[in-house]
Amino acid sequence: MNKLNLIKPELLLPAGSLSGLKTALLYGADAVYAGLPEISLRAKSKFPLEEVEEGVSLIRKAGKKIYFALNLFSHNADITRIENFTKTIKNLNPDGVIISDPGIFQYVKKEIPEISIHISTQANVCSWLTVDFWKNMGADLCVLGREVSFIEACEIRKKCGDIRLEIFIHGAMCISYSGRCLMSAFMASRSANRGACAHSCRWKYKSKMLLEEELRPGEYMELEEDEHGSYILNSKDLCLMPKLDKILSIGLDSLKIEGRTKTEYYVAQTARAYRKAIDDYFNSPETWTPDIYMKELLTLQNRGYTLGFFDGIPGQDAQDYKDTTSRSEWRNAGVVKENKDGFLTVALRHKLKKGDEIEILPPLRFEPVKIKLEKMFDAEDNRIVEEIAPGKTNQSVIIPIEKEQGSLCPENTVIRIRI
Repeated sequence: MNKLNLIKPELLLPAGSLSGLKTALLYGADAVYAGLPEISLRAKSKFPLEEVEEGVSLIRKAGKKIYFALNLFSHNADITRIENFTKTIKNLNPDGVIISDPGIFQYVKKEIPEISIHISTQANVCSWLTVDFWKNMGADLCVLGREVSFIEACEIRKKCGDIRLEIFIHGAMCISYSGRCLMSAFMASRSANRGACAHSCRWKYKSKMLLEEELRPGEYMELEEDEHGSYILNSKDLCLMPKLDKILSIGLDSLKIEGRTKTEYYVAQTARAYRKAIDDYFNSPETWTPDIYMKELLTLQNRGYTLGFFDGIPGQDAQDYKDTTSRSEWRNAGVVKENKDGFLTVALRHKLKKGDEIEILPPLRFEPVKIKLEKMFDAEDNRIVEEIAPGKTNQSVIIPIEKEQGSLCPENTVIRIRI
């Protein structure tokens, strides 16, 4: 317990791969959520079962938690796979399962009565009445829909004090209600509800049309693209860091980061920024401001940030009608795979050349470590190179590092570069 008389909320990070899981743990996540690609919203997952088992073992050793997503809406053809999933769940024994389909909820409750069930954001939980329903059904946690405002969340917390509540605080926003979109399935035969979203809402559309509203015959509204093209459905990304102090003050149980397909850099940056922000708030709420943490979050590739539905129905500033390009000048440069005898072996994620300045993000220090690349070696044959790019499978580079700096860079430390 702390001087605020509140329990510090769980910081929940995505684990779309074993590497992502390791990164999340290294940078301060209390828990991760993952899924098996055949049966959840993880169609793009690169997390085979044998690596999932290794990830669970790492979670247990770290004293953290892991939840598995089973949050699809089922069709008859899914039932056999759901049966197999429950067998896998029994063997892995996670800390909870994330579910949205009432039928799957009932099935899992019967087959694994001891498992903790979390109600997914896909279930559109937007009122205290719905939370109360799921509590009475036996759910242990409800993930509130992104459409819930802060005022509504306060009321839900007040009326539903005997069930755990979770909200999304960072990640992609969707033009559809709680991500239940048919555009991708219709236009690209890729279901958003199965994690295979083609992000049709981000595409550039050529448009010139006249709209006539039914009760205003003869009154035509013109929709025409400008020189930028048309991005009429493109939402900015959610970032609630500017309001994190208010969120922390109402006693929610879990704060969730979206991004199951994102890079290690994204996982590291969101984890380290929100981890420090949460800890600093609980240490000194009266002096807390979001500025230093926002500075780091702005280095992530993003479409611009929005508070989403925090203050109610968002206005036009929640959308970007001009383009979908990132606002950030920074990119994921690589991940430390070995730190030995004054050298870092880095799995490349971006082209590096002699003279570049890179920044290492230490997991135990908020200030980055800056290094100018005076000498680099190709890890495959140890030859000195002037530049090197991640064009080959498992391409890695070896970088000399000073002893003091090297002490801050354990395996899975993330490195960035300004482009």
